[in-house]
Amino acid sequence: MQEDDRCGPDPQAETEPRGPYGRLLFALAKGFAYAGGAVFIALVIMSVVSIVGRKLFSAPVPGDVEVLQLSAAFASASFFAYCHLMRGDVKVDFFTAHLTSGRRVLLDSAGSLLVGLLGAVLAWRTAAGALSLKEGGESSAILELPVWVAQALMVPSFILLALAGFYMCWYPWSSPRGNA
Repeated sequence: MQEDDRCGPDPQAETEPRGPYGRLLFALAKGFAYAGGAVFIALVIMSVVSIVGRKLFSAPVPGDVEVLQLSAAFASASFFAYCHLMRGDVKVDFFTAHLTSGRRVLLDSAGSLLVGLLGAVLAWRTAAGALSLKEGGESSAILELPVWVAQALMVPSFILLALAGFYMCWYPWSSPRGNA
């Protein structure tokens, strides 16, 4: 059975960005992912130092659990856009394996539109939550770090996720077949 490619290119054909906007978006997403990775590496080092200090010298890193809790969420959020741009999302291809390439592109574009909308809603509500925490003056118990800062640091990642979703919705349709 021959596939119908009239609706656009195969969504799995490539992940290279197209145009200056795509290249900028990919570079930003990659930078965010590297930054998130660096935060996780720092958290692992801090945890090891704290555990060793606690066991050998009875001197853990003060507030290590607080720092871990406040940092892990925004570090995790920093990977979402890059994952989506690299088509690293979890998909259930079982249901679409029998569809034509054009229909798969259409479904992938619709999914990316939903990712973009989800990213926008997450950015909006996370920012609102951070503002609420700031107004409430909530801080961590040991180090008295403002909790709103950790939540506010997730907002740029969610904005980038929204942009990535909208870009990947538009991407398959942005040029004539064969140029994608």
